[in-house]
Amino acid sequence: MNITTKIAKFEKPLYLESGRLLERYEIIYETYGEMNSDKSNIIIITHALSGSHHAAGYYEGDRKPGYWNALIGDGKAIDTTKYFVIATNNIGSCFGSTGPMSPMNKNGDLYRLKFPVITISDIVKAQKSLMDSLGIEHVKAIVGGSMGGMQALCYAIEYPDFADMVIPIATTAYTRPWAIAFNKVAIEAIRNDPEFKNGNYDPQHIKENGFKGLAMGRIAGHISYLSKDSMNSKFGRKYVSDDGLYELFGKFEVERYLEYNCYNFPLNFDPLSYLYIVKTLNIFNAARGSDKIEDAIKKIKTKLHLIAFEGDCLFYPEEMEEIQTIMTQLGNGHLCTYDLIQSDYGHDAFLVEVDKYEDKIKKMLEENYE
Repeated sequence: MNITTKIAKFEKPLYLESGRLLERYEIIYETYGEMNSDKSNIIIITHALSGSHHAAGYYEGDRKPGYWNALIGDGKAIDTTKYFVIATNNIGSCFGSTGPMSPMNKNGDLYRLKFPVITISDIVKAQKSLMDSLGIEHVKAIVGGSMGGMQALCYAIEYPDFADMVIPIATTAYTRPWAIAFNKVAIEAIRNDPEFKNGNYDPQHIKENGFKGLAMGRIAGHISYLSKDSMNSKFGRKYVSDDGLYELFGKFEVERYLEYNCYNFPLNFDPLSYLYIVKTLNIFNAARGSDKIEDAIKKIKTKLHLIAFEGDCLFYPEEMEEIQTIMTQLGNGHLCTYDLIQSDYGHDAFLVEVDKYEDKIKKMLEENYE
């Protein structure tokens, strides 16, 4: 599989939903496969909260591949021998696109807390500028999970003629209080960590030493990505073998698992980016300025394939089913499919149980799915 990584620089200001603007910005993106002569084989991949442009394949020295390597590649459901795949890193992230730890002027001063709040619509608008710069006026499909699914849905509503089909996975049309409550734990944990220093921390120090506030917040988030069934199956009541049951800080295996995963997270992810991305998630509403979600969904003209997971405890299946119901009520049910995947894993099933839905994706892209 041919992998190419590039950075696109934009000098034309990006006008944001908040009324603010980014005077200049950069987007890092990765491509796989080859674009055909009539540009009819292009697929855009949009990523989740902690994702990046590295959706598939290995970099030299990598122990792990891109986050959706099971789905994207030669001979896979998103077959890079057939399709030209573009995966971008969202603005606001910390993996190469413009974000809060990027320079905001020629002096090299970092944005930090002066960075504007970014919405899903802003992220998609920036991506659309990238596509315009590449001479891409239309794509075959847009595929994204979780926060990436929000972006996919936003494309369908705000750029209804841009794609043949849109495939939002494990997502929602607007963020509910349940998800916002989990994110509140992360926000408060980061803000109240003395090392945060009102956003004026040394990023290199955090990369080397970690950041307890972000680790605590990530624990709350990680719990929402699992499910009670997956936790019961994976951990049960197992206790760490060399910890005493009656030691005050002795641990169950589930506690050790959360500590291991979440204390390592700040070594690779920036706390300010996490705060900004969580805010983006919290304020997401596909209706935007509309009074009703129906007003937004009725703008969809492309084929919409919705995939939800039974055990998802972050964005519950009924949140995606609601989109299909509205499409049907609007007389556009023929444009929409809805699949509920049987899974006990939880929200992260869209990343770890690709085998349960990859055939559906393949048929959707072959336009052989009803």
